Amino acid sequence: MREGAYMKITSITAQARNANRVNVSVDGKYRFSLDIYQVAELGIRVGKDYSEQQLTELETESQFGKLYARALEYTMLRPHSGKEVRDYLFRKTRPRMNREGEKREGYSPALTSRVYDRLLEKGYIDDEKFARFWVENHHRAKGASLRRLAAELRAKGVAADVAGPVLAESDRTDSDELKKIIAKKRSRYPDEQKLMAYLARQGFSYDDIKAALMGDN
Repeated sequence: MREGAYMKITSITAQARNANRVNVSVDGKYRFSLDIYQVAELGIRVGKDYSEQQLTELETESQFGKLYARALEYTMLRPHSGKEVRDYLFRKTRPRMNREGEKREGYSPALTSRVYDRLLEKGYIDDEKFARFWVENHHRAKGASLRRLAAELRAKGVAADVAGPVLAESDRTDSDELKKIIAKKRSRYPDEQKLMAYLARQGFSYDDIKAALMGDN
């Protein structure tokens, strides 16, 4: 192809497996796919001419659209912290095997950064909302100390000034959580000293443990 030559979009067809994406052919050959929103946003249409550089840029947008869709699905499964999303996107930069067993390069860090910023802009990443979800739902049935919940939020990358107020506002108390755990674990720890040691490892204070065990007797 001579320098400066332009190529033409010759077809835009819906994908059979994904109704939200279309295949774009250039000069009669498949070149890349885009989601339907990108087609409108980028002004793609049959008959429009593009240089090789412009097509390469559109291929980058194709990769962005694919990764954004996958990351969006990930954030919709349940609330995630910013760190969890960053870790998820980092994994996408690693080489991977396709269905045919061929090695494929991962997404570029620049692309994952764009995806993260878009998710943040759209409100799909919110550490305060994540912290509220975690405190309200995690270990709710089996019980957990507030200290343990705080440690888990730290491990998830939630800042102390975000996690602290959420924990303070929670209706969960160590005394209630202890009752749940004692009810489930007492039969496994007939020796009270071993039960107390177990509860201490779960983040409860000695005074709270003692009071709970006295009330349970």
